[in-house]
Amino acid sequence: MKTTIMYLIALVTLLVMQQTYAQEDYRSKMEKLEKQKERITVQEKDALKIEVEQINKRLANGDITNEEAELLKKEAATDRALNIENRLAIIDNQVRLLERNKGILLPSVANDSTGPTSIEIGIMIDGEPAERFLFKDKTWKRDLKYDRRTSSDFVLAIGLNNALVDNRSLNDSPYKVGGSRFFEMGWQWRTRVFQNTNFLRLNYGFSFQFNGLKPVDNQYFVLNGDETELQEFPLELNKSKLRMDNLVFPLHFEFGPSKVRKTEKSLRYNIDKSFRLGIGGYGGFNIGTRQKLKYSENGDRVKDKLKRDYNTNDFIYGLSAYAGFGGVQLYMKYDLNPIFKDAAVEQRNISLGLRFDL
Repeated sequence: MKTTIMYLIALVTLLVMQQTYAQEDYRSKMEKLEKQKERITVQEKDALKIEVEQINKRLANGDITNEEAELLKKEAATDRALNIENRLAIIDNQVRLLERNKGILLPSVANDSTGPTSIEIGIMIDGEPAERFLFKDKTWKRDLKYDRRTSSDFVLAIGLNNALVDNRSLNDSPYKVGGSRFFEMGWQWRTRVFQNTNFLRLNYGFSFQFNGLKPVDNQYFVLNGDETELQEFPLELNKSKLRMDNLVFPLHFEFGPSKVRKTEKSLRYNIDKSFRLGIGGYGGFNIGTRQKLKYSENGDRVKDKLKRDYNTNDFIYGLSAYAGFGGVQLYMKYDLNPIFKDAAVEQRNISLGLRFDL
């Protein structure tokens, strides 16, 4: 008898506790739903403010007229009002569902009679469930880059290299025309100068230049005190080459037409297949000079790699220009600084080749 009475007391206590917990859980859920209803109005109004600000920016930039701006604002206000109405209806349905089921909400994923789990269908926004945006505390805001004024490219150039010597023409150059070459690679940024046209751009960045000179008539470079001069090598040379490595910072004004791609969400200028002309210059530093010699001595093949400064100038500066269509242009550069310091006859590096924007 005692056991039966204790069992009944325990059962009644359990039922009371369960009812109390259900009531507290019910009140908690109802409070959360009421707070969500308050946040919905705030979120949609904040989102409308962001849209209106973007429309005003487009109007100030001259992308749309006053009439178009007013129409877009009215459409945005109508959409946000409908969003509030629909989202509040969702919350009201949840409230009625709670009341009808006495505070217990059925899970959204349940097993059906055939065994496999049923599929929950939802709306995704930017790869995330829509409820994360509908019910989270922070207002959802995506910053759209409507007008992109700056772009960037990898730059590659290759071609022939030589030197202009005072009082001598290029035909009388002491360096091989076909054998002396240059190579350049770097990164550039391209920024549109004016707000509403892309005809003029500013090109800037950094590049590594490798300028090579191959002397004619079996000659090589020799340090003679403070001067660097060409002398005949005592043996027959298979190869004689001086290479100067520079780090420079080019700056060009680029001219040329472009195509406009404009939507409600973006504004882009395309110059991929258009003519472009760049005029400017560069400045930087010499980061290394070396001479490579190949010859045979006593039947042995000898390779000498001599890394010295050879009195080359430490500071590099010059003029450059390019012209072409799309990503391929004819490219020319000319050093205003002499190649060698304290030289009896000044020489200045000159290059001609092709330039690629990749």
